[in-house]
Amino acid sequence: MLTYVIRRLLYMIPTLVGVAFLTFILFTIFGEDPVRVALGNHASEQAIRDLSEMWGLNKPYWLQFYDFLIQILTFNYGESFSSGDRLSEIFARGALVSLSLTAPPFFVGIFLNITIAMLIAYYRGSIVDRLSTILFVISMSISYLVYIIVLQYVLAYQLNWFPIQGYKSGLASIEFLLLPWLIIVLVSMGPDIRIYRTVFLDQTKADYIRTARAKGVSEQRIMSVHLLKNAMIPILTNTIISIPFLIMGAFVMERYFSIPGIGDITITAINEGDFPIIKAMTMMSAVLFAFFNLLTDLLYAVVDPRIKLS
Repeated sequence: MLTYVIRRLLYMIPTLVGVAFLTFILFTIFGEDPVRVALGNHASEQAIRDLSEMWGLNKPYWLQFYDFLIQILTFNYGESFSSGDRLSEIFARGALVSLSLTAPPFFVGIFLNITIAMLIAYYRGSIVDRLSTILFVISMSISYLVYIIVLQYVLAYQLNWFPIQGYKSGLASIEFLLLPWLIIVLVSMGPDIRIYRTVFLDQTKADYIRTARAKGVSEQRIMSVHLLKNAMIPILTNTIISIPFLIMGAFVMERYFSIPGIGDITITAINEGDFPIIKAMTMMSAVLFAFFNLLTDLLYAVVDPRIKLS
């Protein structure tokens, strides 16, 4: 397995360098001049030269790209053009807020969606199965924004059950996060339950399930032990590939509810032309996705010993 991990890590290097090169080209060569964005169109040439020198934008492109690669390797992306704060501090603050928003509904959703999908598979072919299929297909057809706008209007504005917007640090943040948590869980139910239901139904046709039934094993034990264990690979894939989104934040949710997480920071950076934040976010996303893809493959071998990584 160690050889496999080393090889996969080596494969990640050209991929990440390619992402870094494309990011650099898009935001440095083809993007707007961040100095003119910061100073405005009426800034003097001297002010433009001074700020370009301070930000290192007067260097040749190859040297700027080299500096960018060093930033990626050291995880030191410098400072924000807008605020002057170090990006490491900005991301540390934003990541904690984003995790407080995304992590609780993520774990609740895993348990809830797997349980409901297993119950639907247990009652396969019944009216429960048919109605739930229709319901979740309809829920998948509704835009994420519709959930936010409708529930925010009804539950927060009309019924006044939750604050409409805002965020406070510590335990005081819970009252502001309850409605976003509810929306995230509701949005995840449709696609996740459909996936897990299909996986469970496929497993019910397997030989080991027929053998367990022939031995007199109860249906409840078959579903909760035998079937769940053998359905873990697609569940792991769907779960682990979602973890980068927990760290990188829920962009739309944070914006609509004024939650100062990574997603809101990124959207603000795009609006203000804060290119260090945008470039750093792009590379951090690429690194996280590459890492969790590797972790998914490693967990395959842990869950199913028949899988050999070589």
